[in-house]
Amino acid sequence: MQSIPNKSISHSWTARRIQLGGAQLRILVVDDNRNAAEALATYLSFEDIESRVAFGGAEAISIGSAWVPHVIVMDISMPVCNGVQAAYALRHNGRTSGIAMIAFTALDEAEVRRHLTDQEFDGYCQKGQPPANLLALVMTFAHG
Repeated sequence: MQSIPNKSISHSWTARRIQLGGAQLRILVVDDNRNAAEALATYLSFEDIESRVAFGGAEAISIGSAWVPHVIVMDISMPVCNGVQAAYALRHNGRTSGIAMIAFTALDEAEVRRHLTDQEFDGYCQKGQPPANLLALVMTFAHG
């Protein structure tokens, strides 16, 4: 039986960097699976990260615009307003255009890229990996 090579399943797509200026890192976790979103937000809180959750794309746009997190970790496959639509809306809003956005999905990278129209996302992490992989990717965007 042939083994499948271990390929990278999380990485940065852009050179976007967020200047924290000594502030606590703020992350919005977006997923229509409430348990998954809340579990990830809890994990992030243990890493001294302020996190909030949104349970769909429309809620992500609303919370993201009001709270303006440094990073948004966005599921793609959500009903009504999916992650690509929400990321597009946030990227084209002057208040939220500088937020680093990570596609966090079970879809493979090629499938996600196929649905993008612009640079909606700055990075990609496939679900099912240890949360430390996602955290490491998040930290590539945050400085000082």
